Amino acid sequence: MLSRWVHQKLLSRAAYLVWLQKLNCSSSSSATLVPQARERLKGLGEGQVSLVKDEGTGVATITLSHPQRKNALSGQMMVALWDITQELENWSHGKAVILCSEGDTFCSGGDLTTVRSISNPQDGLLMSTFMHDALMRLYCLPLVTVCLVHGKAIGGGAELTTATDYRIFTDAGEISFVQAKMGVALGWGGGTRLVNILGPSAALELFLTCKKVDGRQAMKLGLASHMVESKRRQEDTLAWLTHFTQHEPQVIQAMKNIVVGARDLPLHDAALKERLNFAPLWGGPANVRALERNIKHK
Repeated sequence: MLSRWVHQKLLSRAAYLVWLQKLNCSSSSSATLVPQARERLKGLGEGQVSLVKDEGTGVATITLSHPQRKNALSGQMMVALWDITQELENWSHGKAVILCSEGDTFCSGGDLTTVRSISNPQDGLLMSTFMHDALMRLYCLPLVTVCLVHGKAIGGGAELTTATDYRIFTDAGEISFVQAKMGVALGWGGGTRLVNILGPSAALELFLTCKKVDGRQAMKLGLASHMVESKRRQEDTLAWLTHFTQHEPQVIQAMKNIVVGARDLPLHDAALKERLNFAPLWGGPANVRALERNIKHK
């Protein structure tokens, strides 16, 4: 009985490798896989991801809400998150985004109902590609992005925290990359992002020890930028963000675009992106107002 099961698994993996070889590992392939993944994921599981945009402050809040499953991401939540990142890409008045969760757990990774429905290599690649795309969109938004980590961020939930510019922990916040314990690797782009944040040695240690990292430890590692009290976490996070959001939206977005270019592009391409973001602002409304107020040295 066991040998038959092993044989079936080997055949399944062999078929997967043949299928994988047929894919052209390019952005066009990802573009093809994302719609397929969307169709596969959109009806799986429960839970919600909501977006509230404050046009007055320019600050948006993304909230994960699946408290009965410790805010584990279901297939339909993954699709909702992708839709939200696309909407935020086109928010001309936007300045910043807070990613947070309802209740006392940030995110416990993938929802088991969804995981069981897609527990094969082909669906795994579809889901991984879809979440890579969603979180890369969040990672590259022309807005200041902050992850408010309250409660545990486990596995895929830990990967979510790497997709923002900053991480703010509450006294209950805790991150743990437990993928190795579960016999898998990181699948949502968090591996690449954490290496960029901490460097390869520190990232590898977190991946292979699966250690739990609280707010104070995260501050020492350079993973967290700030800590807030649990009871006032939303208000204190908004207050912390005001240091970044005092400028005009187009200025903030240009600055963030420059940082993303410097982080992700070759040197000369990044420099070109910097010039292209500078030019529209030169002599523009925000520049003219600043010159009239003579505030450069104030």
